Amino acid sequence: MNLKAAIYTKYGGPEVVDIREIPKPLPKKCEVLIRTKATTVNSADWRLRSKTFPTGFGLIAPLVFGITGPRKQILGTELSGVVEQVGDEVTEFKVGDAVFAMDDSGMGCHAEFKIIPASGTIAMKPENLSFEQAAAICFGGHTALSFLHKWGNIRPGEKVLVNGASGTTGLACIQIAKHFGTTVTAVCSRENHDLVAKAGADFAVDYTKEDFTLDGNTYDIIVDTAGTAPWSRVKASLADTGRLLAILGTFFDMIRGQFLSKSKGKKLISGPAEINRQDLHFLTELCKSGEFVPILDSVLPFEDIQKAHRRVDTGRKRGSVVLTFS
Repeated sequence: MNLKAAIYTKYGGPEVVDIREIPKPLPKKCEVLIRTKATTVNSADWRLRSKTFPTGFGLIAPLVFGITGPRKQILGTELSGVVEQVGDEVTEFKVGDAVFAMDDSGMGCHAEFKIIPASGTIAMKPENLSFEQAAAICFGGHTALSFLHKWGNIRPGEKVLVNGASGTTGLACIQIAKHFGTTVTAVCSRENHDLVAKAGADFAVDYTKEDFTLDGNTYDIIVDTAGTAPWSRVKASLADTGRLLAILGTFFDMIRGQFLSKSKGKKLISGPAEINRQDLHFLTELCKSGEFVPILDSVLPFEDIQKAHRRVDTGRKRGSVVLTFS
């Protein structure tokens, strides 16, 4: 039996992604086969498809992902769906379970079926979320959780500013920061102020008319999801023990962050986000309580995957771009 998958064999624009048929995989003894109900196209897919990497990674990244063409030809980091089949030694999941999952290193979620290790980043879908919403939990949610909680040591009562607040990760950062009892300022265009307020932001700054680094306010945490708030620009806007979380950081941010980590004052934190089962369960509980609800920019049929890529390429999406399977 074959399945539909979105394949790209060369780097380029959305037109390099084609839907083709490939053999349906079979789960090994400790694996789960998921029939995909929904998946997302996000900035990771854009970067890999277009071979656009953060400053300083242009020579390193192709060695990992492929120099002349992609090593892994099916994109997609997250999905939701229904368990189709389980391996002989799988006990935690059964056929028919509604689940969501992430495979940020293996990719491959832009397909009708996806294999995930039963011990991997897979969890039961929160019953109060649709499959479309559940498909968008992981990418923004785990990034926000990694930077704010694990590395940023976020604490109740702190002041947090989120730069690039209206995208998938920015909206997740707002909601996660509010869960930890902070006051959140969102930086985005005026047309997105209602959106960030819905996510829980206490204040909003229109970056087209105001520069938050010049208003005299300081923050315990500044989260940069857009790559427009480098250390040189925002360090004066950090409190004495403030942290700049450079989610869209450069190679040089990672190096500088290592030096600053040894100081007792302001810090720069950058690097790839991490995810594990514990994170998934934490996010699940936040979804169940309504404290974290993925916000969707658009929902399209899987056949419109090139259109979804074009939407992400604009850099103007408001939340997650979701693809559904009939």
